[in-house]
Amino acid sequence: MNWKTILVHLDSSRRCETRTQFALDIARRFDAHVIGLYLVCQDLVHHMFEPAETLQRKAYEAQRRTSLDEARAAFEHATQLAGVNAEWRAPTGSVLDAATLHGRHADVIVLGQDDPDDPEAFIARHFVEDVVMGSGRPVLLVPRAGDIKSLGENVVIAWDDSREAARAVADALPVLRRARFVEIMTVERHRDEEAPAGIEISAYLERQGVRASFSSTPRVRGENTGLTLMERANSMHADMFIAGAYAHSRGLERVLGGVTRTLLETSTLPVLLSH
Repeated sequence: MNWKTILVHLDSSRRCETRTQFALDIARRFDAHVIGLYLVCQDLVHHMFEPAETLQRKAYEAQRRTSLDEARAAFEHATQLAGVNAEWRAPTGSVLDAATLHGRHADVIVLGQDDPDDPEAFIARHFVEDVVMGSGRPVLLVPRAGDIKSLGENVVIAWDDSREAARAVADALPVLRRARFVEIMTVERHRDEEAPAGIEISAYLERQGVRASFSSTPRVRGENTGLTLMERANSMHADMFIAGAYAHSRGLERVLGGVTRTLLETSTLPVLLSH
């Protein structure tokens, strides 16, 4: 099974072009259809102006229509140059409802990492994680900075035997089967385990035609596991990171931190997240 429908989120942010090219590169690899889903923050439309400020509201809405038209023209031009079959969608209503609904009819959803330095990148609070949790589809998160020169050549899997990690590995199989190098990384929970986490998933991948190496490191009290995994992935020059999202309570991770929270906020390479 390959990814045949790629949904990419479009807006007016600085990284929209990078995100579009990223999705088109995936589509060319899998001969896939691309859906460009244009969604921008809508809260300001309803709360920025008083009812009497009609002229200001109309000017603001006209600017938003201009931004939409420019985004559509850029997307359609990029897809034509890439020779990829694609379509544009700009639904109204709740941005989260639209993203999750349209995302459920795709094989993978391409989203951008939050960027506090770009106001145009803000869609809604917890937008990415809510799409991960609600869509039932894997999300490929594009980092907020840096060039993406390759994808899926050198892949790292964060493995902890959880349901979410198993789902992520299965969702990523189209990429894993084409990868040159695959590394399964674990952080040991208990030193007295009979078999380290990761041995069985290595065998599973082998039967799927994916040869993966395996490495494990002991958990160090006080260390951020997500940062540890990301640092090791970067040291291996990985170009993709695969992880289950929110194997622990999402509310707890928001308060205390966790691997998912770390990846969402700090990853410098594309991350595939599944829940």
